[in-house]
Amino acid sequence: MFRWAIICLVISLAAGGLGLTNISAFARKLSMIFFALFFLGFLALLGVAYLFTAAVSQSEWAPALLAASV
Repeated sequence: MFRWAIICLVISLAAGGLGLTNISAFARKLSMIFFALFFLGFLALLGVAYLFTAAVSQSEWAPALLAASV
């Protein structure tokens, strides 16, 4: 998602430099949408990781898992 946001941003900058304002505006909006989706996905991943670490640290299995991994 982040890659597509950067690609659309580059297209927007190139089109703006050439004077193609309609294409530039469309690519800029598309870039902003892709970046927003990437950012929301990143925040969701952080939330899931936080909940997962909280669940594992309070679990009764945590000491057994640590002992088995060593």
